Amino acid sequence: MGEDMRTFDELVAEAESVPVAGWDFSWLDGRATEQRPSWGYQRLLGERMAQAHSALDVQTGGGEVLAGASHRAPLTVATEGWPPNVAKATRLLHPLGVAVVADQDEPPLPFGDAAFDLVVSRHPVTVWWDEIARVLRPGGSYFSQQVGPASVFELVEFFLGPQPEQVCGARHPEQARRAAEAAGLTVVDLRAESLRTEFHDVGAVVYFLRKVIWMVPGFTVDQYRDKLRELDELIRRQGPFVAHTKRFLIEAQKPR
Repeated sequence: MGEDMRTFDELVAEAESVPVAGWDFSWLDGRATEQRPSWGYQRLLGERMAQAHSALDVQTGGGEVLAGASHRAPLTVATEGWPPNVAKATRLLHPLGVAVVADQDEPPLPFGDAAFDLVVSRHPVTVWWDEIARVLRPGGSYFSQQVGPASVFELVEFFLGPQPEQVCGARHPEQARRAAEAAGLTVVDLRAESLRTEFHDVGAVVYFLRKVIWMVPGFTVDQYRDKLRELDELIRRQGPFVAHTKRFLIEAQKPR
């Protein structure tokens, strides 16, 4: 039976019961799409790793992005704070010669000064710029893809209503530039893109909001059933729900 033939209750019940641990979104294949940034973070990561002698991947998640890079520095270490991901990253990265350090996302990083000539991070929750500057060697670089301001906010505001300006403007690339410079780093590249994202059925939305818990804090199907039913009717009538994911790429260098 095609997705469009299934009832609201069937779609929601299925999406409510699926496990959402980890950072694998393959369950959404065919049910949601997200345009990818033009720069290709994983490809660029491999290029930078190939030039590095020592590298740190901060907040590696399950290690999938680092494992999929074309190269890793001879000495590569990854940090992660969430225990299930620490275990997953360890299984994935140790065979590749990468040490995984369980570390809560707060200063200090558990490494000495000037320990790395490359620090990378994909979609960090927080960025402790002073710590990044401290563990970088002179001439070393920080390379990161991050979530930009008001990402997927069409969906957020469908459930929560209009958000205040300080919420919409958070995570702006220029804020990252100022913070990097305040820590003594020089920003050598900063690019931002708005990427079309589509949800093809209400089950995809339920899964997404259960997994990306900060989008609609405290989201449960019971609490938002009326809005979910409204969204289901909207998708059936008008087609996929369209939002825009915001991403930016930042590269900053520590002066020699």
